[in-house]
Amino acid sequence: QVQLVESGGGLVQPGGSLRLTCAASGFAFSARPMYWYRQAPGKEREQVATISSESYFTTYADSVNGRFTISRDNPTTTLYLQMNSLKPEDTATYLCYTQWGSNTYWGQGTQVTVSS
Repeated sequence: QVQLVESGGGLVQPGGSLRLTCAASGFAFSARPMYWYRQAPGKEREQVATISSESYFTTYADSVNGRFTISRDNPTTTLYLQMNSLKPEDTATYLCYTQWGSNTYWGQGTQVTVSS
């Protein structure tokens, strides 16, 4: 079955960096666009970044553009999110996501806390 397992979250000081990983399995990873979302307490889930199946196209939320980089490694079916210059407002649970047709799949999320 489809599995998306995030890791790499943690506590980091403002200005610091983290690299999130999403290990994917159970589907044709190299054929699907992939997404990172985040959700902070009391806020709506926000799309952070997207990447096309062959990494030709990426998009970013305005709030992270220039600080975050999404990437993927198709041979190892792994999705990444490099987060630099982190701010307290980046504190959230980060989730990877994919979909095709009417099927949607979410990971369980990894917590990122930016605090001094």
